[in-house]
Amino acid sequence: MSSTDTPIGAHPDMLGGMPDGDKTDHFVAPYDEGVSFDELPDAPPKARFRLTLTGKIGAFFVLFWFFIAVFGPILAPYGENDLPFPDAYSEFQVPQAGALLGTDVQDRDILSRIMYGAGRTIGISVLATLIAYFIGVVLGIGAAVSSPRVDMVMSRINDAFLSLPTIMLGLVVVAAVGSSIPVLIITAGCIYASVVFRLARALGQEIMVMDFVEAAKARGEGRWWIITREIWPNAAMPLITDFGLRLIYIILFVSSLSFLGLGVQPPQADWGSMVRDNLGALQYGASVIPVLAPALAIATLTVGINLVVDDISAQSGGKLSKRL
Repeated sequence: MSSTDTPIGAHPDMLGGMPDGDKTDHFVAPYDEGVSFDELPDAPPKARFRLTLTGKIGAFFVLFWFFIAVFGPILAPYGENDLPFPDAYSEFQVPQAGALLGTDVQDRDILSRIMYGAGRTIGISVLATLIAYFIGVVLGIGAAVSSPRVDMVMSRINDAFLSLPTIMLGLVVVAAVGSSIPVLIITAGCIYASVVFRLARALGQEIMVMDFVEAAKARGEGRWWIITREIWPNAAMPLITDFGLRLIYIILFVSSLSFLGLGVQPPQADWGSMVRDNLGALQYGASVIPVLAPALAIATLTVGINLVVDDISAQSGGKLSKRL
């Protein structure tokens, strides 16, 4: 066979797939003379992630409230404790020009206080969730890669915290230490770190028995390398998804403490304390908006986050929701 008869794409030193001992010292599998190796099929493109209609609706509410949390104090028509009608003071005034959602029990503008309260409710909840994830992920993955004895001790301590009701534990801590925004953030973060610990530990243990981790151990890779190169890339998506769910629980937790009087303290506004302060509107107020508006703000934000999380989980084949 001459060089001109060599099949397209074949090695010039190969004759029918057999090595030419004079010119090469490696082996190439036998090939069909009619087969061309010039073009191989491209790998299928990765599917682009797109939110469904329900996911887009949820994302709209989430982005809307986060926008209000950031820019609400600038866009609010009044100050947080300003009276829109100082010359006509009255409790629970109905919506009208100058107060689009009416006024509260102290004749303050409901719309302005919701916009100010968004920053506190969302800000406290996001910071607490970040603290919970920092503590829970570090300790959870650390337990997964540690010795069985260390893992058992850490897990039993975590189980003790999980057995305590979150609201009761929060009430005890805040009542003992005193209510302030830093105390709320740290308390909520530490309480929900136990739930994150359990998830991170489960994911870490599941990944540690995979073949690619065993191969990394056989190569002599250290624990830090395994954590950063093997465990974290495979655990990131479930943890990010659970971050949204944990944010929902912490929003409700912080709002519940405020509703019970141990959260954000007056005259500062947050959504939970607004519901508590204006409960009288349900009995003798001319409008129920002072109670309904902050309650709807909490509901739309939490439902919106849940819709986005469910959409991401569904497009991941349902695997995330089974792990969470």
